Amino acid sequence: MNGTTEADPMEAAGAPAARSGEARSGRSGFGHTVEALTLALVTVALCVFFGVWGETSATFPTTANMEALLANQAVLGVATLAILVPLVCNQYDLSVGANLGLSAVLAAKVLSEGAPLPAAIAVALAVGALGGLVNGLVVTRGRVNAVVVTLGTALVMTGAVNGITGGQAIIQGIPSDLISFGSSQTLGVPNLFLVLVVLALLAWRVLEHMPIGRYLYALGSNEEAARLVGLRPQRLVLMSFVTAGLLAGAAGMLMVARTGGASPRVGETYTMPAFAAAFLSAAAIRPGRFNVFGAIVAIIFLAVLKSGLNLAGVQPYVSDIVNGVALVAGVALAAYLGRRRLRAARGS
Repeated sequence: MNGTTEADPMEAAGAPAARSGEARSGRSGFGHTVEALTLALVTVALCVFFGVWGETSATFPTTANMEALLANQAVLGVATLAILVPLVCNQYDLSVGANLGLSAVLAAKVLSEGAPLPAAIAVALAVGALGGLVNGLVVTRGRVNAVVVTLGTALVMTGAVNGITGGQAIIQGIPSDLISFGSSQTLGVPNLFLVLVVLALLAWRVLEHMPIGRYLYALGSNEEAARLVGLRPQRLVLMSFVTAGLLAGAAGMLMVARTGGASPRVGETYTMPAFAAAFLSAAAIRPGRFNVFGAIVAIIFLAVLKSGLNLAGVQPYVSDIVNGVALVAGVALAAYLGRRRLRAARGS
């Protein structure tokens, strides 16, 4: 598992053939490039449309709107990465939004009681990781379906948030330095979005260029085959849930920085959009495969669409409809492209 002295099990399992199949399934050349960049091109087209449409042309293309758009998506982006890691190995974590909310509330609470910022960050990450650990242990040791487990833990976390806050937002005692960081830019780019970029690059490095990433993808493709080549599915699944929890905790801390506090209902707003972006990632950059850069493209696509509609004066409920359609479309595209990629790999 350390990738240094042992042979890579995926090579023994025929990974080169799979990569050959992936190239064939992608219809290498112009067709593959267009397919991989379609969602990005649609996003650019939306930017142009909202930039020239009479209803939004005066507000959408402004620097202030672009900065707000990127900053507002940082928390969602990290939450999407949290969902993406278990999704790669075919596990679903429905507790990410609730875990984010609980981490944010507890971090804000300790700050409001005078704790230093490093302590609050440690609390957010520890709470997130603990939630992921509980999910992973029940799924792997208890052999309970991940959807049921994480739905249950999400309800527990939501109840804990309401009990801690009494239904009231925590806004007192948040350090001005943290709020300033959450609302400032570096070289014109919001600080929070830069944090997302760093975490995304780290996730990409791990998933795409380290043995553990190949193991997670192998497990998601075929658990029995992964087991036969020497991988340990339970350990990998547990690791994916703990990682998801850590990322949820990080997203909660970013939320405190962005809003200057924590609302008891904040976690509820992130689960479905994050799932939509995670599934849409399989339709961008690396079609048929959940991937980090595809997720970032999907997040920006959803953000541009939501921002443009909001600036046009569309009713807020439309955002829920958009997220729902995006989630269904993402699941359908991921399933279709995944089947096509698998068929091509088998035929290589």
